[in-house]
Amino acid sequence: MTPAAPPFEFLPGAAHSPVILHVPHSAREIPAEVRSGIVLDDAALERELDHITDAHTAELAEAAARRSAVTPWRFVNRLSRLVVDPERFPDEREEMLSVGMGAVYTRTTHRDALRPADTDPEPLIDRWFWPYAQAMTEAVADRLAATGRAVIIDVHSYPSAPLPYELHAEGPRPAVCLGTDSFHTPPELRAAAREAFVGCGETGFDSPFSGTYVPLEFYGRDPRVSALMVEVRRDTYMTEPGGPAGPGLAPPASALAALVDAVTG
Repeated sequence: MTPAAPPFEFLPGAAHSPVILHVPHSAREIPAEVRSGIVLDDAALERELDHITDAHTAELAEAAARRSAVTPWRFVNRLSRLVVDPERFPDEREEMLSVGMGAVYTRTTHRDALRPADTDPEPLIDRWFWPYAQAMTEAVADRLAATGRAVIIDVHSYPSAPLPYELHAEGPRPAVCLGTDSFHTPPELRAAAREAFVGCGETGFDSPFSGTYVPLEFYGRDPRVSALMVEVRRDTYMTEPGGPAGPGLAPPASALAALVDAVTG
């Protein structure tokens, strides 16, 4: 498989919008040179992509942008997270290393082999991870320069039933899970998100997934960068594991637009 689009895109919004909708896990594309290092056959790889891909989240972010009073910016990964996962720490800080799912995955969602255990992650990190990280850093810096702040809203989805790779699967699985960070998610952002998603069913914080993405240059350092992760449970808007989206995509798109408007101010 070869990518049909650039590895990532920074799609412009309104000049005075501080908001970046970040969509890191929506794509299925894997370049041929990366595919050659994956041990799954084609059918097994397609099944894995069904499970690991946050399907239709790029469409969700696009629909939210259209509905927003002030158009947010969008940073969209056009390659599968099986190439590299741009949201993982690229070092020993990453807890998902324990299940073979650091920045470069060696295990699948069902803990089977994805790549050989002795795979050197550095070439993939150098080729794909750092350019993505640099581009996202520049996107945030651009919003800081233009507006004095940046608000990253991380757009994800997650399965209705736990997958074997999950480290915190025992907690609630609400219709919408909001991931937070103690430094980068201020109380007013939490409150705005809870209010925005009230019509989407049960909403909870940090279960089954927690945290949110901030480029490392700003992470834990710059309070002008705020961030929140939005995880929409897949059975509410699509046929699992990898099927089409249905009318259930509209409510979270409208809710996300309401959140964008609330934090744009």
